[in-house]
Amino acid sequence: MEVLKLAAFSRDGKGGNPAGVAFCDEMPGDAEMLRIAKEIGYSETAFLVKHADGWRVRYFAPEMEVPFCGHATIALGAALGERFGEGEYKLVLNQSVISVRAEKSSTGTFSATLQSPGTWSKDAPMKYVDKVLAAFNLGRDNLDPRFPIRFAFAGAKHLILVVKDRKTLADMSYQFDVVKSLMGEEDLVTISMLRWESEELFHSRNAFASGGVYEDPATGAAAAALAGYLRDIQWQGKSAFTILQGEDMGVPSRLMVKYGPKIGEGISVGGETRHILDVQ
Repeated sequence: MEVLKLAAFSRDGKGGNPAGVAFCDEMPGDAEMLRIAKEIGYSETAFLVKHADGWRVRYFAPEMEVPFCGHATIALGAALGERFGEGEYKLVLNQSVISVRAEKSSTGTFSATLQSPGTWSKDAPMKYVDKVLAAFNLGRDNLDPRFPIRFAFAGAKHLILVVKDRKTLADMSYQFDVVKSLMGEEDLVTISMLRWESEELFHSRNAFASGGVYEDPATGAAAAALAGYLRDIQWQGKSAFTILQGEDMGVPSRLMVKYGPKIGEGISVGGETRHILDVQ
């Protein structure tokens, strides 16, 4: 096994969300992958094994396996590009088959663009939402009424909350154990809190208590779920938009999102990457 460390969705050579990318001759057992993910310590590590005309991929957070992880997919896409050249790679996940395209920039660094699994969204129960809001010290008056509160899925399930102002987003805090338990009730991977700035720009923060991590600095799976949600609610903004995440953590990240008109179709999410060098 060879493990690489890359930050996905970096912004101008800085920030991004760290991910482990483990190239394996054979897929390790679940307990071994969980142990390695804990040892690496990032929110997710992707494990890859060559599989027919593509790659078999599984994703592990420090405390659980997740069905799909966007930033780790971007990281592994860049790693595949570095090893085997630019192009599109087929990825076989636990519940779906997706693709990632690797592209080399003029500076020699690699970016990647994934095509997510199919999407769906549905209204979240009011009683459940009220419990979540209470754990975040928020009320419904803090939310933007133009964006209904929904569960959204694009390979993994998320709760979408759009707040009215940037300060509310910047001040995000929550009761970790309470939120972790609530997320477990609905099999949520993240709670995606957003602020709409324009028809081409959202600011985002993602609580990831379910995976044993307080917050993710860049979340491609949640970005894809958001795009599917926006399509479902017939949002009138641009179908290609940017998400800025990690700003309030001091880890600037940028996700480029694009979706087509077909309900349920996968979402394109892309971004830059950079290698992480261990400092002794």
